[in-house]
Amino acid sequence: MSYIIILASSSPYRKELLSRILDDFECISPDIDETPFPDEEPIEHVARLAEQKALAVAIKHPDAIVIGSDQICVLDGQILGKPGNQENAIKQLSACSGKSVYFYTSLCVAKGTSEPNDITVVTTKVTFRDLTSEQIKNYIEKENPIDCAGSFKCEGLGIALFEAIESKDPTTLIGLPLIETRKKLSLFGIDPL
Repeated sequence: MSYIIILASSSPYRKELLSRILDDFECISPDIDETPFPDEEPIEHVARLAEQKALAVAIKHPDAIVIGSDQICVLDGQILGKPGNQENAIKQLSACSGKSVYFYTSLCVAKGTSEPNDITVVTTKVTFRDLTSEQIKNYIEKENPIDCAGSFKCEGLGIALFEAIESKDPTTLIGLPLIETRKKLSLFGIDPL
């Protein structure tokens, strides 16, 4: 059986990632409120958002396979959002210097809204090297990662900021765990190969 596949996202990073394994899919922005609930743990938050994104699109496209995903960066128990400007990016990277941060990337693949949804959260540990303020400023000026959680792009020059990356799936840190996505799509008979 052939399905329409929809990525419930407006992220150009997720779109590029999914295009690595699928030729034919649509992107629809889910337009949900991403505000954390009071006392919501980071993993619970990111899992809830993936499901809400998938369901927000699935309700309008009940016959499609909908992929929802979200990602957060956590440093010392605090969520680091997208910096939004260079000044905040410098502050974030300065705080991360010499420390490990955790990225939680969630995935929910849904068909319709009545079936139970299997939600996966993949953890990536990123250990930053000790960075000087000059190195941080140079990086921000060269790559301008103001739309990225954690203030870096690991697929570009951001890789030079790290001592190590630990993950089951190298695509997870960019924003969509493709290994898990392929597994979930296979449940619907979809195989990129």
